[in-house]
Formats: sequence, C-alpha cells, structure tokens
Amino acid sequence: MLEKRNKMKWSALICLLISVLFLFVLNILIGSVPISIRDMAHVFFGDASRMDKGIVTILLNYRLPQALVALFSGAGLAVAGLLMQTLFRNPLADPSILGISSGASLGVASVILLFGSGTLLLQNWWTSLGISVAAFIGALLVLLLILSLSLRLKNIVSLLLIGIMIAFITSSITDLLKFLSGKEELHSFVIWGMGSFSNVSQSQLPFFMIAILIGLLFSLFLSKSLNMILLGDCYAENLGLNIHRSSLFIILIAGYLTALITAYAGPIAFIGLSVPHMARFLFKTSDHKILIPACIILGMLLALFCNLIARLPGFEGNLPINSVTSLIGAPFVIWIILKRQRIFQQ
Repeated sequence: MLEKRNKMKWSALICLLISVLFLFVLNILIGSVPISIRDMAHVFFGDASRMDKGIVTILLNYRLPQALVALFSGAGLAVAGLLMQTLFRNPLADPSILGISSGASLGVASVILLFGSGTLLLQNWWTSLGISVAAFIGALLVLLLILSLSLRLKNIVSLLLIGIMIAFITSSITDLLKFLSGKEELHSFVIWGMGSFSNVSQSQLPFFMIAILIGLLFSLFLSKSLNMILLGDCYAENLGLNIHRSSLFIILIAGYLTALITAYAGPIAFIGLSVPHMARFLFKTSDHKILIPACIILGMLLALFCNLIARLPGFEGNLPINSVTSLIGAPFVIWIILKRQRIFQQ
C-alpha cells in the first residue's frame, strides 16, 4: 500500500513537470507580440537567420531569459521557504524571515543614495549588474552575520528572533535612505523592489542558473536531516543528528538561494511562503524526499504562471511580479488555513 502511494506521488510530480514545460512554452509564445509555435521552432531548432530579426530578438534576448529566470527563481525560493519552515517549525516562515532580503534592499538603497541617478559614475554603475552586486553584498553581509550568531546561539528560536530584529534594523535604515533620497533615486528603488524576472542579462544567465542549481542539489542532500528535525531535537539527537551543524547548513543553503535570487530578480514575495503549503496539501506528506522535489516543481509552476499573467497582452509593459505573486499566493494560503480549521473542527 505504501509503495503504491509513493508511485502515485512520483506520478503526480511527473504530471506537474509536464505542466511546467507547457507553461514554459506559453511564456515564450504569449506577450505583447504574439509568436506562433512554428516561428519558435524555426528560431530554436531551425535556421534563425531566415527569420524576422525582431522575432529572433524577442525570443532569444527577452522571453527565453525571462522564462528561465522565473523557472530557477521559483524553484530556489520555494525550497528556501521549505527549509525555513521546517527548521523553525513555523508555517509562516519564508526566505526573508532572517532579514536577508532586507539586507539586499539596504545594499541597493545605499548605492542609490551615495551615487544618485544623475551622476556620471552612477550612469556607468547603474546597470543590472550593478544592482545585482549591491543587492548581493547587502544580502551576503546579513547572511554572514546570521551564520556567526548561529555559532553562539544554541536555541533556534533565539536565532529566529534575532533574524527578525535584524530585518527591522535594515528596513529602518532603508526607510531612512529612501526619505533622504531624491525623486528619481526613490523611483528607481521602488521599481527594483517590485521584483522582476527580466533583470538578468544573457551574459549573466548561465552563472545565475548554475549557481541556483548548485543550491538546489545541496538541498536534496538535506532531506534526511530535515525529516529528523521534524521529530524534535531529542529524537533527532538520539538518531545521531548534530542539530547545531545541520541547522547551520540549512540556514546557509536557504540564505544562499535567497541572497542570489533577490540580488538578480529583486525581493519576490509569497512564492517561498505559499509553495511549501501547496506541496504539503497536494502530496499529503511531511517527507522531505518528496517535499523538496515537489517544491522545486511547484515553485517553477507558480513563478512561470505569475510571469505569464504579468506579461499578458493589454498591459503596458510588465506588471510588477510581486503584485501577481501576492494576489495568487495569499488567497491560496488563506484557503489552506480555513480548510485545515474545518478538518480540526470535525
């Protein structure tokens, strides 16, 4: 019976993976300029030199990189959220709970205030790479601070509270910088804070995908430790798990994924919070050997769907991706909470 259930779960994962492939193709075809499947096939698998240069540019320079960034960002944020929820045993935990996203925001805000949008230095610096570097440095500094504190604190709840306080501190400094900055600088920061899957250039894309893939592969090796943590610290230690060292690795991988994605795509909301709940609800399990692959696939699915909604014809440009993820993710989490409440009342 158990073996049959496992086969059904893996079959469901395959079906979801097919859905991801379908949405990936739709992300390439649908936009302000409609492109046919035939044109797409000619560009990717045929002789692109005979195609219209405008279509080739749209596909290769814009839609394909954007779809790939959505794919890997969704997977990374979903896994980071699952790691945080399991480690802190908190269903409301998400990748930003330790202040890493706030650190990235502080890095970008600092660059905006120091250089200003009108200076020559910022014109050379204020590229997608410059934003990514500033965000990554800010996120990395907060992550290193959290890791150093985790070496001294044995209580994971204390670390969670300190992470939340660090988020408040960095957010406060960011708000102060926003207050002191001019209109143009503030506008640039607000646009970055809305999140976007179109900020990664073609030259940055291979590094971004490989870096995210490394983090996802390491997360798969943590499934056994995460399952033990669910049993409680006493049981986990009796089974031979080093709680402190495992917690350190979990924070490192979750923080690494969060810092990298925030640096390149901005602070993407609700994917890391909602997808782990979706995975638990759909697969009816707490086994991380199933949950981690499920979160990877569901994260890809949700990110691609949100990106598709944000680029639907009729909108001028792209809608802010954070608006779309929140509108879709928040109602789903509310629905799951209400459904669980009904189950417990019965």
